[in-house]
Amino acid sequence: MIQGTGSDVGKSLLVAALARAFTRRGLRVRPFKPQNMSNNAAVTADGGEIGRAQALQARAARVALSVHMNPVLLKPQSEIGAQVVVQGRVVGTAKAREYQAMKPRLLGAVLESFGKLAGEADLVLVEGAGSASEVNLRAADIANMGFACAADVPVVLVGDIDRGGVIASLVGTQAVIDPADNAMIVGFIVNRFRGDPSLFADGMALVARHTGWQSLGLVPFFDDAHRLPAEDALGLPGRSAAGGGGLPRIVVLAYPRIANFDEFDPLRLEKNVDLVFLHPGEPLPGDAALVILPGSKATIADLAALRAAGWDIDLKAHLHRGGHVLGICGGYQMLGVRISDPDGIEGPAGSVDGLGLLEVDTVLGGDKVLIETTGQTVPGSVPFKGYEMHVGRTTGGLRPLLRLANGKHDGAINDSGTVAGCYIHGLLSDDRQRQHWLQRIGISGSALDYEADVDATLDRLADHVERHLDCDRLLALARMPKLKTSD
Repeated sequence: MIQGTGSDVGKSLLVAALARAFTRRGLRVRPFKPQNMSNNAAVTADGGEIGRAQALQARAARVALSVHMNPVLLKPQSEIGAQVVVQGRVVGTAKAREYQAMKPRLLGAVLESFGKLAGEADLVLVEGAGSASEVNLRAADIANMGFACAADVPVVLVGDIDRGGVIASLVGTQAVIDPADNAMIVGFIVNRFRGDPSLFADGMALVARHTGWQSLGLVPFFDDAHRLPAEDALGLPGRSAAGGGGLPRIVVLAYPRIANFDEFDPLRLEKNVDLVFLHPGEPLPGDAALVILPGSKATIADLAALRAAGWDIDLKAHLHRGGHVLGICGGYQMLGVRISDPDGIEGPAGSVDGLGLLEVDTVLGGDKVLIETTGQTVPGSVPFKGYEMHVGRTTGGLRPLLRLANGKHDGAINDSGTVAGCYIHGLLSDDRQRQHWLQRIGISGSALDYEADVDATLDRLADHVERHLDCDRLLALARMPKLKTSD
């Protein structure tokens, strides 16, 4: 199990790297994260959803996605509450304190899913969540030491030297955790080192001496990490709207509950595009060619945030200048005339006016749609592959944007072709669609093969980690878990 001294220390990419490295050795590898918190999710082959990080790790291991790889997924909807997804299915919503009371009941589902993966694998790589030193939450923990102890899985602790204080973070973790939890830790890794590694040799020795843990390696910063999908909002590019070097600009509105923003990663990699994630408080650049309204975990609340930022006025000016607008999922709903949430699924029950840029209406409710899909655009007949992940039904719109493989239509486009929206995530990850949309706004796209690029980057990441970690020793530290079996 790979745990961290804090959030965003590189656990997810280390697990992905090890998954690819050990898969290349001929092992059957499965990734596992007991509890994840992210609004970036992926649709699984068994009809559920898991965190995007586990989807990337499964891809690294060259196996199909399963709900059991991430049995508990929390999708934040407010500052204090989140939607709770268990083994791929929404079971309700809970505020932070309510969720703490739920966790002991969820441990059974976590161990069940872990057992299923362990039964089909030679090696399970487990990723912890947040910090291993959150002793205030230890009593009900299912994400870090609570899981490790319940399943008897050895732990390797990761610290991030790039943020500073890594010696104190590692040694301090041992100082505050329970002795029984400390006994689960078999080694440590220092991640994201820059410079001459010999200068930190004494630091590695100091941590080993103070903790008694084995040093498993010092991993230099991996420059191509940005080419892989980010797990959560911590991975949103911090690019200023002032940059761009004269390239045509595409803007993504990063409202507070933005979801599945990783689907725009391919635009970041396009050499002829300046992609900007715009945060509240920043005005829409006047030279934007395309503005994207992405998915949202709380559509009505994010629409209010959009208006509070003045982006509704900016969008009208953008269209007046001849710009284009594309809405995906929640962003598509916002573009319509009306959004209703009669049952309070995403927040307080109610109904609000949309932006009125498409003649469609949305009612939130019903079962959540989780499905991979294919089809083609109605204008132009350009093929696509993507996925749906939404609650609600949108009606109206005389001109559909997409025709699905089952013959049904999805989305809408206005008469001038400048405003469009749909429920299909992943359109811009599909090379055919991305080139189509770039051409529509007068941008010459590159010959980027995004899927091949991700796979090649995973191979380079695995090579990088194998050069700097003692992977043989790491594998030797693995052991059979203690799993409960039913009669």
